[in-house]
Amino acid sequence: MHPPSSSEALALDGVTVWEWDQRSRERRPILDDISWTVAAGQHWAVLGPNGAGKSTLVDVAAGLLHPSRGSVRILGATVGRVDLRSLREHIGHVDVGTEEAFSPRRTALEVVLTGATGTIQVLPERIDDPALDRAAQLLEQFGCAAVASHRFASCSQGERRRVLLARALMRRPPLLLLDEPADGLDLPGREALLAALAGLADEPQAPAVVLVTHHLEELPPSIAHVLLLREGRVSACGAAASVLSAEPLSACFGVPITVARSGGRWAARATPSW
Repeated sequence: MHPPSSSEALALDGVTVWEWDQRSRERRPILDDISWTVAAGQHWAVLGPNGAGKSTLVDVAAGLLHPSRGSVRILGATVGRVDLRSLREHIGHVDVGTEEAFSPRRTALEVVLTGATGTIQVLPERIDDPALDRAAQLLEQFGCAAVASHRFASCSQGERRRVLLARALMRRPPLLLLDEPADGLDLPGREALLAALAGLADEPQAPAVVLVTHHLEELPPSIAHVLLLREGRVSACGAAASVLSAEPLSACFGVPITVARSGGRWAARATPSW
């Protein structure tokens, strides 16, 4: 399958995902009637409280989960009418669980190289000189060249996340999905990761980015659009400047929230209800 060509990176129309509740013996919506479009090259954030359905939304966007109802188009291809295994070759996907998939003996460079083949194992027979050059360039770009030969498991948490970001970008995907990439990072690690993400927006043919997080402080300045989820439904959607304000965020998280912005970065404070 050749790289898809579409002005639309992602389009969900009336998407609902059900799960079976054993206790009530009824089906329960995790996502409920989600309609949302991400244009090529746009940078979106998805925010919401725990249990809002954010990770499920990413799984749908990655072609890992079929909706119970509604339609999904990824890079112009309709889910259900396309070979998803081939389509996923054009999607970069980073989540915390990916870190545990690699052998402790793998070096940071080897982890990045697995992105060239979309595998967990290094396949030397499928790694050519351009792939080696691409891996070295990405490690340099994200400040990880010095740890290229280090065991991935021995790298800091922040370094591991940037290595995984490099891995996800090996095949220059037009869509990059990031599920809480800054979760658990210390302040220097978080800032290094966000700087790497912000730099993507300035690249030619930059991918569309969807970043899932709980915290406004984890948004790079490149985020221009925001989707707020609450209890599986869209609470607000649109330009970051309008969605990341006190009223929409307070309604989404269920507590009064104040918002500040400085130097392109966001910060929020919540007033507990107790």
